[in-house]
Amino acid sequence: MRISGWALALACALAAACGQDRAADVAAATTPDRAATTAAPATDSETDDEARADRAAADAFPAIPVIVVPEIVGVTPAQRALESSMQEILDPIAGISVSPARCDAGGGLVRDAGITSVDAQGNLSRNGDAGIFRIAADGSGSANFEGGLVVVNRDGSGSINGGEDGEDDAIVRVEADGSGSYNGPAGMITLDAKGAGTWNGEGSLIRNNGDGSGTWNGPLGLVTIDKDGSGTWNGPQGLIRNNGDGTGQVGTPARTIKMEPLAKVPPAGRFPPIKKFAPPGAPCGYLVTLNDRVLFDFDKSDIRADAAKVLDALAGALKDIESDGMEIGGHTDAKGSDDYNQSLSARRADAVVEALRQRGAAADASARGYGESLPVAPNEIGGQDNPGGRQLNRRVEIFVRS
Repeated sequence: MRISGWALALACALAAACGQDRAADVAAATTPDRAATTAAPATDSETDDEARADRAAADAFPAIPVIVVPEIVGVTPAQRALESSMQEILDPIAGISVSPARCDAGGGLVRDAGITSVDAQGNLSRNGDAGIFRIAADGSGSANFEGGLVVVNRDGSGSINGGEDGEDDAIVRVEADGSGSYNGPAGMITLDAKGAGTWNGEGSLIRNNGDGSGTWNGPLGLVTIDKDGSGTWNGPQGLIRNNGDGTGQVGTPARTIKMEPLAKVPPAGRFPPIKKFAPPGAPCGYLVTLNDRVLFDFDKSDIRADAAKVLDALAGALKDIESDGMEIGGHTDAKGSDDYNQSLSARRADAVVEALRQRGAAADASARGYGESLPVAPNEIGGQDNPGGRQLNRRVEIFVRS
């Protein structure tokens, strides 16, 4: 079996992209009019406006994004062709990712992938044009092929060095306890398996100390959260300080207002064990994932007018792909009731199907709402809200069966 390279998809930067617009709005709302040359006593209305602006600034205090380890899966030439046709909208900031899809024996979609499988005797040894493979009955082994060198140990540790034809090259090292490092197109990621980690990507540095504290230096400015609930945000509207005791300061000169203590930074996760050489199913198409903010406003199912460019490019790519069927599924996080989330996800799936059909694509597509039943990230970690995970769960998936 020919071994393909690695596709990488990042979702966490979506939080930054969406928050940037929000911060700009807050900045506009919190900038007072300095045009007057003489001060006049503040009216009750002016005092109320200033208090609302201060409250909006405090409420906009960003959460530190979750460190997301890029998924490493096999990629077929057809997958590469699809990515090329959609290159304009594949930037992770745009909130869209594409990955190969695999199906089980019954034709159902499974979200997993591998490189090759062991033979009936439990061992595989292959030396051919595609490369040299040595695979043990327990799934451990090595593959030395044109995409690089992969080593998987029986305890789940191992390394990956390379990419397909020099593209998307990455060096991944994973230990049995879940610690490790990644150095590739997504940036540099380190995790210590004890809750701490760093992610240094393009234009953003996230540091999680593992004790509830951390920092984020990115497009919204510099965010610092301490384990006692205090923190600072130095961003577009100036310095906002949360004292962690129910008070904080905003504006210049600083004004003290009531401010709830900040939630602790959830601990960083671990690297998953490197998958052994045993694919869970046969290649069966592609899975296109769109973050909800790409198409919808919060808690809405009407597609925004500014999403037309994304839909035009997506429809153009889908029209060029031969498929045996297409399902568009809506997904939500766990906020709200099951019935409400089910209804919202179904309406969003229907809206995407209709929009693509208007552009001459997805004629045979079906729509289905899954509500909160199929999360791809935890909505809570250790009993604490996980905003980054919830954002990953709010999505629309397009399964193109081939």
